[in-house]
Amino acid sequence: MGYRVVVVGATGNVGREMLNILAEREFPLADIAAVASPRSQGDIIDFGETDRTLKVQSIEHFDFTGWDIALFAAGSGPTRIHAPRAAEAGCVVIDNSSLYRMERDVPLIVPEVNPEAIDGYAKRNIIANPNCSTAQMVVALKPLHDEAGITRVVVSTYQSVSGAGKAGMDELFNQTRAVFVGDEKVQEKFTKQIAFNVIPHIDVFMDASSDYDGYTKEEWKMAAETNKILSPDIRVTATCVRVPVFVGHSEAINIEFERPISVAKAQSILREAPGVMLIDKREDGGYVTPVECVGDYATFVSRVRKDPTVENGLTLWCVSDNLRKGAALNAVQIAELLGRRHLKKA
Repeated sequence: MGYRVVVVGATGNVGREMLNILAEREFPLADIAAVASPRSQGDIIDFGETDRTLKVQSIEHFDFTGWDIALFAAGSGPTRIHAPRAAEAGCVVIDNSSLYRMERDVPLIVPEVNPEAIDGYAKRNIIANPNCSTAQMVVALKPLHDEAGITRVVVSTYQSVSGAGKAGMDELFNQTRAVFVGDEKVQEKFTKQIAFNVIPHIDVFMDASSDYDGYTKEEWKMAAETNKILSPDIRVTATCVRVPVFVGHSEAINIEFERPISVAKAQSILREAPGVMLIDKREDGGYVTPVECVGDYATFVSRVRKDPTVENGLTLWCVSDNLRKGAALNAVQIAELLGRRHLKKA
């Protein structure tokens, strides 16, 4: 007994991770389909590390009737066309794009943070997966918010190139190679050279008439999505930076609280929090870096310390595999939650 699941965008970075995680977590499957753009039709891809392979089907002709869940990792363009089609056919869509995140009748879910919000999924038959940088941050913030009431967050991100897809990873690899062999450093995906550099610009700049004039859409997303997922009363300001790391997003998070909370108390809470792995030693190497988080499910928290410049403040370091908790893992966790609360196995 299980669910009939479709992975849309199965040939991309996130789609492949979705297939890997479905296999790793032994998600109860009655059937699985890999779907992508017409140019990938007929390709053969692996289903995780199992012996099973899947033949890729074209999204243009795929019939969602009779399927239970569709995990979309196809980008906003194809999703705009095909997600409503899947939802109307009775297949619940869990979408990784930004298309539906801020729509009031679409739940935006991080299972460790706001699982109850999934109960509103039937209004559209669509559930949104949050932005990668938001997802890991709210996992760390939620237990602290429950304890002391967060009023303000200032976050600076250090986001890997895999957040920009395969093209971003290829550009970092090719530019790095070019530096060493003396070739021309071709710049296509990013606005500046990414090899041996950092770029304080992710996504487009916001409209000058908005309250977020001068911010990028990625920075706005972190504020808006945190408000929708965690609390509308938390003020969030973000600076999002692309760094020459292949996989793994890092964040330096400064938090102000309504009530006092000690470092020891925060560490104790985070140590027991779902989805969090606290590694916080006051010694060389006593913290987690992006290289160490790759392939892991956890959101790692390190360097928890008091902010002496405000009355009730803490600062911490947060690292997670953006292709996993920031995208594919969270989507699969939503599917698991949906199954537990609402769907019947075939």
